[in-house]
Amino acid sequence: MRRQRNVKIVATLGPASESYEMIRALHEAGADVFRLNMSHGTHQEIADKHRIIRQVEADTNGAIAILADLQGPKLRVGAFANGSEELIEGAAFRMDLDPKEGDATRVCLPHPEIFQALEEGANLLVNDGKIRLKVLTCGDDFAECEVVTGGTISNRKGVNVPDVVLPVAALSEKDRADLEFACALGVDWLALSFVQRPEDVDEARALAAGRAAVLSKIEKPSAVSRFEDILAVSDGIMVARGDLGVELPVSAVPPIQKRLVRRCRAAAKPVIVATQMLESMIESPMPTRAEVSDVATAIYEGADAIMLSAESAAGQYPVEAVKTMDQVAKEVEADPTYGQIIAASRTAKGDTIAHGIVAAAREIAETTDIKAICCFTQSGTTALLTARERPGVPIIAMTSLRDTARRLVLSWGCNCVMTDELDRFKGAVVNAARAARDGGFATASDQIVVTAGVPFNVPGTTNILRVAPCDERLIYNTDPE
Repeated sequence: MRRQRNVKIVATLGPASESYEMIRALHEAGADVFRLNMSHGTHQEIADKHRIIRQVEADTNGAIAILADLQGPKLRVGAFANGSEELIEGAAFRMDLDPKEGDATRVCLPHPEIFQALEEGANLLVNDGKIRLKVLTCGDDFAECEVVTGGTISNRKGVNVPDVVLPVAALSEKDRADLEFACALGVDWLALSFVQRPEDVDEARALAAGRAAVLSKIEKPSAVSRFEDILAVSDGIMVARGDLGVELPVSAVPPIQKRLVRRCRAAAKPVIVATQMLESMIESPMPTRAEVSDVATAIYEGADAIMLSAESAAGQYPVEAVKTMDQVAKEVEADPTYGQIIAASRTAKGDTIAHGIVAAAREIAETTDIKAICCFTQSGTTALLTARERPGVPIIAMTSLRDTARRLVLSWGCNCVMTDELDRFKGAVVNAARAARDGGFATASDQIVVTAGVPFNVPGTTNILRVAPCDERLIYNTDPE
């Protein structure tokens, strides 16, 4: 199923989108990647959604990527005797390890690791930052705080600690079990929540053992400050603006988003912009103008993918939300300004043969009448480097590995096509020409650029660029073995 856009759409599945009919409708409306939120649902429910996605993939004869989003460590207060209390600005409030039910003066915070890391002057944010507490004094089992921003605090509300790096593993016991289950199931991507340091990613990669690519969610100030190190060990990035906007001033999020997207593109690693993109469409069939502008901004910045969360998981208009994203993407990418912005933000070509090949492929395609760039890839690296160039013609990523095809679905502009394992370049060119014609990218009278590596089936050997006709008779008559 060829999309008339390059940016990809990620749709989260949930109660509003768990049937075969709805998942297929979402895919046909424009969803390229389906997100399974491991915070909700049993393993059996997750497996059922996975099975349906793969059935839709088979029935539509394409490639669909599946992303399993791990919950990560959840820090929450304990329970209150009255269910909730009202905290008044300027009042004193204590958090401690005492398991007794809380009141208007204190509550249990059953996370000793937080107290061990706290310092005087640190902030504690409760209930998505609606309540802000400033630590006055603290010890190994308590924190005496002043209420800076008051409000209603109730049972088991979440706690954010933006000012310190917590000695908390990014993978809880539940996450470890979920990771193993998701990998055994056959998901393509794992999203790692609340990453603070590159070591968190290393742990997840070791457990995944190559069975799924690892995507780091950037949602904490510590992750922003160590972003380069985290990016280096990650296969992809998600700019998770929800918690990021809680732990940092909301005014800081847009420039961080822009900076992170550019760095991911320079590293040839896919990046998703996520959270509250079309939030009003949970209950409304139409988005706000501001939401449409937000989606458009992410596309103009060159993001690989944009994501729907509750809009498609629990909203009243999941298909309409996907269609809206699809329409915005098409409109933005048709804007001449989009091409100018993308070209202006193009990074240096790199210093390897593969970098030179993909840069030359893009330049040839954009300066002559070339209809598509067809790249043969085993590990996916050549396709990722080609996507980094953001060429003005379609990218056809050809591979004999189903796992590689599915992972590449997340990447900007990649149209993934399965091919037989090849051992000769002429066969590769013939297959590329056939894929371009069958996919509607070119006709027999057109030309394409083909990139590949010889010897075949060896990752990292991209070393050939060929401008080829789409007429197989011309290929057989002119190409050497």
